Amino acid sequence: MNHLNEINTATLQAWLDNGHNVEVIDIRPRQDYEAWHIPGSLNVDAYQAIYAHSPGPLAQYNPPDGQQVVVVCFVGQTSKVAAQYLGSRGIEAISLAGGMQSWSLSWNTADVPLAHNNTVIVQVRRTGKGCLSYLLISDGEAVVIDPSVNAHVYKDLAAQRDCQIVKVLDTHIHADHLSRSLALAALTGATHYLPKQNRTHFEHQALDPGEVITFGSSRLEAIHTPGHTFESMSFLLDGAALFSGDTLFLDSVGRPDLKADREETEIRARALHRTLQDLAAMDPEIIILPCHSSQPVPFDHIPLASPLGAVLKNVPALGYDEEQFSSWILARIPANPQNYEKIVQLNEGGLFPVQDPTLLEAGANMCAI
Repeated sequence: MNHLNEINTATLQAWLDNGHNVEVIDIRPRQDYEAWHIPGSLNVDAYQAIYAHSPGPLAQYNPPDGQQVVVVCFVGQTSKVAAQYLGSRGIEAISLAGGMQSWSLSWNTADVPLAHNNTVIVQVRRTGKGCLSYLLISDGEAVVIDPSVNAHVYKDLAAQRDCQIVKVLDTHIHADHLSRSLALAALTGATHYLPKQNRTHFEHQALDPGEVITFGSSRLEAIHTPGHTFESMSFLLDGAALFSGDTLFLDSVGRPDLKADREETEIRARALHRTLQDLAAMDPEIIILPCHSSQPVPFDHIPLASPLGAVLKNVPALGYDEEQFSSWILARIPANPQNYEKIVQLNEGGLFPVQDPTLLEAGANMCAI
């Protein structure tokens, strides 16, 4: 008999990563579950019922034989009540401490195979947030692109691969998560690179378009890809893979409106069209590796990556002319990410809140259109 009342996100992360026999039930309302959730979880919309002191649909819930049940809510309080109710029915259930707010920091990894290239690419996926970052390894030297989880995660992953992180890159100033780049550079002694711009207020190495960054026997070419932000850059690895930031995703494109009025949003949208036309003209076999996923990232160790040719087929709007594209994108601007103005302010200042960042960062990724 399991006598635990709660588990933390690190434990659940390990269980899911190791194939532990567990079923996660999410008791939040359906619309909140659909916005973001734990991969493989089951939505049992009992939140309002529990507030009314009723089990609601939990009265009919029965887990598969032998499975440990973990109950999830927003911040880990209502899930305790739900777990107690299930326990009264003889179902072993425990609550996820901190709920989805804490789950925002969970992560998993996948290796990205590249044909005819010796660089090792580890995709680090912040599964609850959809953030994708990368550890690139070549001849004992490593580069990290867009770090979004704790700096020690990358240092430990590099140590496991017997390499040293020497450079840290950001594709742009992020709006949906706090950058861990400065912390990682301080931890490892690596040089921190950012696209040249006048937004930030801390020391870093500015990158010009066309500049080449070398590590081991590999090279990354900085390509200016304005649109999502004016400073946005993508990084081309040995002509084989493009780290496209928030410019081009596997089935969508970056939004051009954050921290912009209507006029600037339209200017950015037109810049994004020109950027995407340039990318579309590249070798269709180049592997696209974006900075985000709009869906929870499974614990399946399968990389989120696709050849450029396939991405072009997945995003029909890439075939629009400038006027069509601008009209299309302006008509589909989604809701703003939660707390994005505060996150941008912190990232521009090179600051990181002393308190737990989960409340500031919690919520679905909303950088794509």
